[in-house]
Amino acid sequence: MRILVVDDDPQIVSFLKRGLAYEGYKVDTAADGLEALAKAREKEPDLVILDIMMPEIDGIEVSKRLREGSDVPILMLTAKGTVADKVAGLESGADDYLVKPFAFDELLARVRALLRRQQPKEGEVLNFSDLSLNTATREVKRGNEAIELTAQEFALLELFMRHPRQVLKRDQIYERVWGYDFEGLSNVIEVYVRYLRSKLEAGGRPRLIHTVRSVGYVLKE
Repeated sequence: MRILVVDDDPQIVSFLKRGLAYEGYKVDTAADGLEALAKAREKEPDLVILDIMMPEIDGIEVSKRLREGSDVPILMLTAKGTVADKVAGLESGADDYLVKPFAFDELLARVRALLRRQQPKEGEVLNFSDLSLNTATREVKRGNEAIELTAQEFALLELFMRHPRQVLKRDQIYERVWGYDFEGLSNVIEVYVRYLRSKLEAGGRPRLIHTVRSVGYVLKE
């Protein structure tokens, strides 16, 4: 697996490169946003670890541009730790967000979780209403129209489709999709449900993911 580390702090880059290489990953690096986009096109990484505060263009803009043409998992790694910062990072297309200073073991666990979601599994097709999801090819369709999802969006939709018409509580969704407490960011679920709805409801199609006030969400007609 190839990982692109993007940070303008040479000490952070060196630390991550050594640690990830020791774990068996191939590591490319970039020191600014423009170099990051060039390396991503050239190397086609399996995952990007991305700082926000960088010269040339910042990590938020890099994430947006990467997401325009790729579903590569993006892990934001930054000192910007407010709720507003995290929401901005996720809304730019990032799949995960980790605040500096960080424990390498936690970063490694998140890297593995994101890469695991990208791995093909034995084929299974889940269907609900006019929606289909193939766990092996990661293809999602509504009717005959293909829908492109990021790794985190796919994981969330798969959870809903494995539990149709069942109300999923917020803590259940956190545990199943993110696997940990998201550092107090209470609206990460809302952010990703909004992403899914915008894609699934394109063209005026009826809503399938419904809010159950003060409880969670349910996939139903």
